[in-house]
Order: sequence, then structure tokens, then C-alpha cells
Amino acid sequence: MSVKIRLSRVGAKKQPTYRIVVAEERSKRDGRLVERIGHYDPRTEPPTIVLNEERTRYWLGVGARPTDALGVILRRAGISDQYVREHTARKSKHAPSESAGSAKAVQAAPAAAPTSAPAAPSTEG
Repeated sequence: MSVKIRLSRVGAKKQPTYRIVVAEERSKRDGRLVERIGHYDPRTEPPTIVLNEERTRYWLGVGARPTDALGVILRRAGISDQYVREHTARKSKHAPSESAGSAKAVQAAPAAAPTSAPAAPSTEG
């Protein structure tokens, strides 16, 4: 199975604090984990990020994918953007795919080609 690096919520009601954990993709949010590699407190100013960088780089190196929310936190913590961009890259919903773009170009090309206009009515006659 694939492994994700994600946030696991702890803390009291309306006072969230998160553990940064490595877990199987299909396990529950607060369920079984492979390893705890840090914690994150968004309520402090600035937000507190404590992270074991060596273990984080190891897990990213072996193919663990950080969640989108954790990708932002990893960038703030100074983890190389190479790992984060590589593992959190998604296709934009708004950008047309290459196949759709080429189909539009093919449809537009015949319409743009000049058509032979009917001859003007002759005044002779």
C-alpha cells in the first residue's frame, strides 16, 4: 500500500493541535500510524512546527506523499520544494488537457480557412 505523510488531530474541542505522522493511505485520520515525525500548532503566533527533518526526508525519498495541507507546512519548515512539488502535484481542474486543446485547434482550423464566396450576380444580361 502507499504511504502518506499527514496531520493527525489531537487537542481539546476548538483547540486543534496536530501530530505530523506517516500512515498507510487507507487508515483512519487518527488511526494506526507507521511513525510520528513531528507536531504542528496553528494557534500560536507564528504557528509552531516541530519536525524531524531527517526522517521526513527519508519518507519523502522512499515515496511517501504529503497531503496538500502538509505540503504548505513542509515549505514553511524549509523542507526542499523538490519533494513537495513532486509529491503534491495535481492537474488543475481549470486548465484544459492537451487532448482537449488539440481537438479545439482542429475544429477551429477548418472554420478559419477561407471559403469560396458565391460569385456576385452579374449585371449583364
